Amino acid sequence: MWEEYHRDIPLEELVNNESYWEHEDKAIATRSISGTILNKLKEDYPQLIGGSADLAPSTKTEMVNEGSFQKESYEGRNIHFGVREHAMAGVGNGIVTHGGLKSYVSTFFVFTDFLKPALRLSALSQVPLIYIMTHDSIVVGEDGPTHQPIEQLATIRSQPNTQVFRPADYTETMASWALALSDTRTPSVLVLSRQNLPNLKQSSKEALKGGYIISKEQGSDFDGILIASGSEVSLAIDAQAELLKQGIDVRVVSMLSMEVFNAQDAAYRESVLPNDKRKRLAIEAGASQPWFQYIGLDGKHITIDRFGHSAPGEKVYEEYGFTVENVVKVYTE
Repeated sequence: MWEEYHRDIPLEELVNNESYWEHEDKAIATRSISGTILNKLKEDYPQLIGGSADLAPSTKTEMVNEGSFQKESYEGRNIHFGVREHAMAGVGNGIVTHGGLKSYVSTFFVFTDFLKPALRLSALSQVPLIYIMTHDSIVVGEDGPTHQPIEQLATIRSQPNTQVFRPADYTETMASWALALSDTRTPSVLVLSRQNLPNLKQSSKEALKGGYIISKEQGSDFDGILIASGSEVSLAIDAQAELLKQGIDVRVVSMLSMEVFNAQDAAYRESVLPNDKRKRLAIEAGASQPWFQYIGLDGKHITIDRFGHSAPGEKVYEEYGFTVENVVKVYTE
């Protein structure tokens, strides 16, 4: 049992177990997908333990039929941290640092502001704690700007030794979990949607490389590249189809994790984002700052550099330019 608990989890073990990757072909929120994956993983990895800051039903982080870790009962695997995000992340750091256990913590993405010092300590101390952060964008809607993340993606991506994942569907969410659970020195932040996202037939295990061509161009002499993450990947694919109707051939790249993509060799990065294709458009419901490394000074972006509004999520999304029509307009301007 000691060896079972204290062993590292090889990436290949997670990648090659097809039961983890099997899923229904339907639209579903990536927070719900993560919950499904968590409950698959917990059957094979008894050392997995974690919880949320009083939001398990919303962040989908409860391990079913595993009980609660309590003062008089230590056998439960679900930890109810209460509304204390910083303490939660600190406890998670301690669990992982002790050894023998893999742990995750969870809350709404905007509340990473409350646990940031502990997240920084995870990175500084090389503690591979998994942060499951849901309700990832302005599509939160009526909760308004206090609950709509804007700068959080840029903030956490700027932190050294931290990998951020913003998946677009089931396959990309499983890739995120595989990379996070197998890591031994880097904290991982899974940034997940509240709203349902379409299952993308084009997604693949290439997502394990952080960024990949999710929808190819039609010819070798294509016009440019759309780069997106998470909920905006399906939008980019829809815009690609509309652009093609206008005789404009583009490639779509899904950027699941900038950190993982940047760690690939130069030849792979060049194959995905060739230097001679300078016409690029980045699409993400978050701050623009992280994207200039890929689009350069002559690239364009549909991002958010102002606070959100209280309205139905779909209305806010549309108001901020996340529509096929606006993607086509910005790209062709």
